[in-house]
Amino acid sequence: MKTIEHLFESALWKSRFVVLFAVIASLVSAFAMFYMATIDAFYMITHLGGYASPELSADARNALRGVSVTHVVEIIDGYLLATVLLIFALGLYELFISPIDVAMNSATASNVLLINSLDDLKNRLAKVILMILIVKFFEHAISMKFATPLDLLYLSGGIALIGLALYLSHAGESHAAHSKEK
Repeated sequence: MKTIEHLFESALWKSRFVVLFAVIASLVSAFAMFYMATIDAFYMITHLGGYASPELSADARNALRGVSVTHVVEIIDGYLLATVLLIFALGLYELFISPIDVAMNSATASNVLLINSLDDLKNRLAKVILMILIVKFFEHAISMKFATPLDLLYLSGGIALIGLALYLSHAGESHAAHSKEK
Protein backbone atom coordinates (compact mmCIF):
# COMPACT_ATOMS: atom_id res chain seq x y z
CA MET A 1 0.00 0.00 0.00
CA LYS A 2 2.90 2.33 0.78
CA THR A 3 4.32 1.83 -2.73
CA ILE A 4 1.02 2.80 -4.38
CA GLU A 5 0.77 5.87 -2.18
CA HIS A 6 4.35 6.85 -3.05
CA LEU A 7 3.74 6.37 -6.79
CA PHE A 8 0.52 8.39 -6.65
CA GLU A 9 2.12 11.22 -4.66
CA SER A 10 5.08 11.24 -7.04
CA ALA A 11 2.78 11.48 -10.07
CA LEU A 12 0.71 14.14 -8.33
CA TRP A 13 3.81 16.21 -7.57
CA LYS A 14 5.13 15.89 -11.11
CA SER A 15 1.76 17.00 -12.52
CA ARG A 16 2.73 20.58 -11.60
CA PHE A 17 4.88 20.61 -14.74
CA VAL A 18 1.69 21.07 -16.79
CA VAL A 19 2.06 24.73 -15.75
CA LEU A 20 4.97 24.94 -18.20
CA PHE A 21 2.41 25.15 -21.03
CA ALA A 22 0.97 28.32 -19.47
CA VAL A 23 4.44 29.72 -18.83
CA ILE A 24 5.57 29.17 -22.42
CA ALA A 25 2.30 30.46 -23.89
CA SER A 26 2.47 33.57 -21.69
CA LEU A 27 6.08 34.22 -22.68
CA VAL A 28 5.33 33.85 -26.39
CA SER A 29 2.30 36.12 -26.00
CA ALA A 30 4.40 38.68 -24.09
CA PHE A 31 7.03 38.69 -26.83
CA ALA A 32 4.29 39.08 -29.44
CA MET A 33 2.82 42.06 -27.57
CA PHE A 34 6.27 43.67 -27.17
CA TYR A 35 6.83 43.18 -30.91
CA MET A 36 3.44 44.65 -31.85
CA ALA A 37 3.82 47.66 -29.56
CA THR A 38 7.33 48.32 -30.87
CA ILE A 39 6.17 48.14 -34.50
CA ASP A 40 3.27 50.48 -33.64
CA ALA A 41 5.74 52.91 -32.05
CA PHE A 42 8.01 52.78 -35.09
CA TYR A 43 5.18 53.52 -37.52
CA MET A 44 3.76 56.25 -35.33
CA ILE A 45 7.15 57.98 -35.27
CA THR A 46 7.57 57.66 -39.05
CA HIS A 47 4.12 59.22 -39.61
CA LEU A 48 5.11 62.26 -37.56
CA GLY A 49 7.67 63.38 -40.13
CA GLY A 50 5.23 65.82 -41.69
CA TYR A 51 4.15 67.32 -38.36
CA ALA A 52 6.71 70.14 -38.57
CA SER A 53 5.82 70.99 -42.15
CA PRO A 54 4.88 74.67 -42.58
CA GLU A 55 2.36 73.59 -45.24
CA LEU A 56 0.29 71.76 -42.61
CA SER A 57 -2.71 73.77 -41.46
CA ALA A 58 -3.42 74.31 -37.77
CA ASP A 59 -6.51 72.08 -37.97
CA ALA A 60 -4.57 69.29 -39.68
CA ARG A 61 -1.77 69.63 -37.10
CA ASN A 62 -4.30 69.40 -34.24
CA ALA A 63 -5.90 66.34 -35.84
CA LEU A 64 -2.47 64.71 -36.26
CA ARG A 65 -1.65 65.53 -32.64
CA GLY A 66 -4.89 63.93 -31.43
CA VAL A 67 -4.31 60.80 -33.49
CA SER A 68 -0.68 60.61 -32.34
CA VAL A 69 -1.58 60.92 -28.66
CA THR A 70 -4.16 58.16 -29.11
CA HIS A 71 -1.50 55.97 -30.74
CA VAL A 72 0.94 56.65 -27.89
CA VAL A 73 -1.72 55.55 -25.39
CA GLU A 74 -2.34 52.38 -27.41
CA ILE A 75 1.41 51.69 -27.47
CA ILE A 76 1.64 52.12 -23.70
CA ASP A 77 -1.33 49.79 -23.35
CA GLY A 78 0.43 47.17 -25.48
CA TYR A 79 3.61 47.37 -23.42
CA LEU A 80 1.63 47.14 -20.17
CA LEU A 81 -0.21 44.06 -21.41
CA ALA A 82 3.09 42.48 -22.44
CA THR A 83 4.41 43.23 -18.95
CA VAL A 84 1.39 41.52 -17.37
CA LEU A 85 2.03 38.43 -19.46
CA LEU A 86 5.72 38.43 -18.56
CA ILE A 87 5.07 38.82 -14.82
CA PHE A 88 2.42 36.08 -15.05
CA ALA A 89 4.84 33.68 -16.77
CA LEU A 90 7.66 34.34 -14.31
CA GLY A 91 5.32 34.10 -11.34
CA LEU A 92 3.79 30.80 -12.42
CA TYR A 93 7.23 29.35 -13.02
CA GLU A 94 8.51 30.44 -9.62
CA LEU A 95 5.42 29.24 -7.78
CA PHE A 96 4.97 25.84 -9.41
CA ILE A 97 8.28 24.78 -10.92
CA SER A 98 11.35 26.32 -9.30
CA PRO A 99 12.76 29.62 -8.04
CA ILE A 100 14.63 31.47 -10.76
CA ASP A 101 18.16 31.33 -9.34
CA VAL A 102 19.56 33.83 -11.82
CA ALA A 103 17.00 36.43 -10.75
CA MET A 104 17.52 35.80 -7.04
CA ASN A 105 21.29 36.24 -7.35
CA SER A 106 21.07 39.29 -9.61
CA ALA A 107 21.45 42.80 -8.25
CA THR A 108 19.36 44.12 -11.13
CA ALA A 109 16.38 41.85 -10.48
CA SER A 110 13.53 43.94 -9.19
CA ASN A 111 11.08 42.85 -6.54
CA VAL A 112 8.41 42.86 -9.22
CA LEU A 113 9.88 39.75 -10.80
CA LEU A 114 10.46 37.79 -7.59
CA ILE A 115 7.23 36.03 -6.68
CA ASN A 116 7.00 34.20 -3.35
CA SER A 117 3.30 33.39 -3.12
CA LEU A 118 0.09 33.40 -5.08
CA ASP A 119 -0.85 36.63 -3.28
CA ASP A 120 2.39 38.26 -4.52
CA LEU A 121 1.52 37.28 -8.08
CA LYS A 122 -2.07 38.47 -7.71
CA ASN A 123 -1.01 41.84 -6.25
CA ARG A 124 1.57 42.50 -8.92
CA LEU A 125 -0.82 41.59 -11.70
CA ALA A 126 -3.60 43.69 -10.15
CA LYS A 127 -1.35 46.77 -10.13
CA VAL A 128 -0.44 46.41 -13.79
CA ILE A 129 -4.04 45.66 -14.78
CA LEU A 130 -5.14 48.79 -12.90
CA MET A 131 -2.60 50.76 -14.94
CA ILE A 132 -3.98 49.25 -18.15
CA LEU A 133 -7.50 50.30 -17.14
CA ILE A 134 -6.28 53.83 -16.39
CA VAL A 135 -4.58 54.02 -19.79
CA LYS A 136 -7.77 52.75 -21.49
CA PHE A 137 -9.81 55.38 -19.63
CA PHE A 138 -7.34 58.05 -20.75
CA GLU A 139 -7.60 56.79 -24.33
CA HIS A 140 -11.40 57.09 -24.28
CA ALA A 141 -11.29 60.45 -22.50
CA ILE A 142 -9.09 61.88 -25.26
CA SER A 143 -11.55 60.94 -27.99
CA MET A 144 -14.66 61.85 -25.99
CA LYS A 145 -16.81 64.68 -27.33
CA PHE A 146 -18.22 66.95 -24.63
CA ALA A 147 -21.66 67.95 -25.84
CA THR A 148 -23.30 68.64 -22.48
CA PRO A 149 -22.19 69.55 -18.96
CA LEU A 150 -23.24 66.06 -17.94
CA ASP A 151 -20.44 64.67 -20.13
CA LEU A 152 -17.93 66.69 -18.11
CA LEU A 153 -19.52 65.39 -14.92
CA TYR A 154 -19.10 61.80 -16.16
CA LEU A 155 -15.45 62.49 -16.97
CA SER A 156 -14.79 64.04 -13.55
CA GLY A 157 -16.59 61.10 -11.87
CA GLY A 158 -14.36 58.68 -13.75
CA ILE A 159 -11.26 60.60 -12.71
CA ALA A 160 -12.45 60.57 -9.09
CA LEU A 161 -13.02 56.82 -9.25
CA ILE A 162 -9.54 56.30 -10.69
CA GLY A 163 -8.10 58.37 -7.84
CA LEU A 164 -10.06 56.29 -5.34
CA ALA A 165 -8.84 53.04 -6.92
CA LEU A 166 -5.22 54.22 -6.74
CA TYR A 167 -5.67 55.36 -3.15
CA LEU A 168 -7.21 52.04 -2.11
CA SER A 169 -4.52 50.09 -3.92
CA HIS A 170 -1.76 52.01 -2.13
CA ALA A 171 -3.59 51.84 1.20
CA GLY A 172 -3.93 48.07 0.85
CA GLU A 173 -0.26 47.79 -0.04
CA SER A 174 0.89 49.80 2.99
CA HIS A 175 -1.52 47.83 5.23
CA ALA A 176 -0.04 44.55 3.95
CA ALA A 177 3.50 45.83 4.51
CA HIS A 178 2.58 46.94 8.02
CA SER A 179 1.05 43.51 8.76
CA LYS A 180 4.23 41.73 7.58
CA GLU A 181 6.35 43.79 9.97
CA LYS A 182 4.43 42.50 12.99
